[in-house]
Amino acid sequence: MSFIDTAKLRVKAGKGGDGIVAFRREAHVPLGGPFGGDGGKGGSIIFEVDTHKTTLLDFRYMRLLTAESGENGKSKKMHGADGKDKVVAVPLGTIVRNLETGNVIADLTNVGQRAVICKGGLGGRGNFSFKSSRNPAPDFAEKGEEGEEFDIEVELKLLADVGLVGFPSVGKSTILSVVSSAKPEIADYPFTTLSPKLGVVNVGDGRSFVMADLPGLIEGASQGKGLGHEFLKHIERCRVIIHVIDMGYITGRDVVEDYKTINNELETYKFKLMQRPQIVVANKMDEDGAKENLEKLKAAYPDIEIFETISLINEGLQPVLYRVADLLDVTEPFPLQDDEEEAEFGVVYKFVPEPEPFIIKNLGNGKWSLEGDRITKLFRRTNFENSEEVMRFAVSLKKMGINDALKERGAQENDEVFIEDYVFEITEFI
Repeated sequence: MSFIDTAKLRVKAGKGGDGIVAFRREAHVPLGGPFGGDGGKGGSIIFEVDTHKTTLLDFRYMRLLTAESGENGKSKKMHGADGKDKVVAVPLGTIVRNLETGNVIADLTNVGQRAVICKGGLGGRGNFSFKSSRNPAPDFAEKGEEGEEFDIEVELKLLADVGLVGFPSVGKSTILSVVSSAKPEIADYPFTTLSPKLGVVNVGDGRSFVMADLPGLIEGASQGKGLGHEFLKHIERCRVIIHVIDMGYITGRDVVEDYKTINNELETYKFKLMQRPQIVVANKMDEDGAKENLEKLKAAYPDIEIFETISLINEGLQPVLYRVADLLDVTEPFPLQDDEEEAEFGVVYKFVPEPEPFIIKNLGNGKWSLEGDRITKLFRRTNFENSEEVMRFAVSLKKMGINDALKERGAQENDEVFIEDYVFEITEFI
């Protein structure tokens, strides 16, 4: 099965049902009054973690994801049915971002976790809801609210405890295949592993953890060379890193430079990967020149702990697994934060000013435009074919201070005011 770890699509939640205008008309029931019910709520789009999912393959050809709209209200004060939520199964470790704002909507890291990605619109109120002592027989109802609609990016960052890093063909896939039941492709050519592979490792003392075999790094990976970020983003969640180095002479590589290069890529990449505990594994110790290379590495870095292994025959790996398990016991998860203003002792809370209730723009020649979330919501929920609703809309604008604001800016009678694609003429300021 193909491994897909990013996808972009548009999500559209369901519209709320419209409220209706109805009156009670029955024999022997004088002054029956308003009887129109409210519309149902629009369905939301919800992502839910499913452990049977390991890739975002379902999103590969998906361009639009929609939820069901709510039903209109009914007579006898009956509510319309709510629209069904659209529940989408995603793998553990999925992150959802709003493409327009860049904000993270959801970070799904727990089994069974759910998150509302796109919220359905509220149902409109029927005329019964507007009944009052001043207006005992309202002849208008409210339209349903539009559901949210925007573009998202879905990204999978594998939820592994331990990540294997190193140059291509140093033996990472072999290590995973030996210590777990995973079956990654193994060969002696570069970039055998083109997508991450996971395996559950049982240490032997009752402890276990998830290990990821990740595509091989090359110099410049943090800037996107080779598999670049396709590799590095999957190590962001790992709490412990196993750095595998090929100690043989066959490849002709310099083990000291290899160690330095990989660590430089981890350091350069965001999310402070070098702050994670790192275990160095000197692999292929049965090959020619391995002992000499090991001495060279120890001389260059005398303070690091190095484990000697021959992964092909499972020699020397058990001490590595016990050391990993011990580190996992004392290492907390690392936050996925790349904000330079992240505080050492917590989150920096930034002041975000309240948005303006409305924005008035002078378009010239007696033309004005009104913008703002409150105005847009009120406008979309008003039925302009009903004179009572039109008056209610005008009164609402006046209460918001829009009439006074237009006057202050020089608006006059017979000027035109644009709200979305509608044009209103100022006949008088009520």
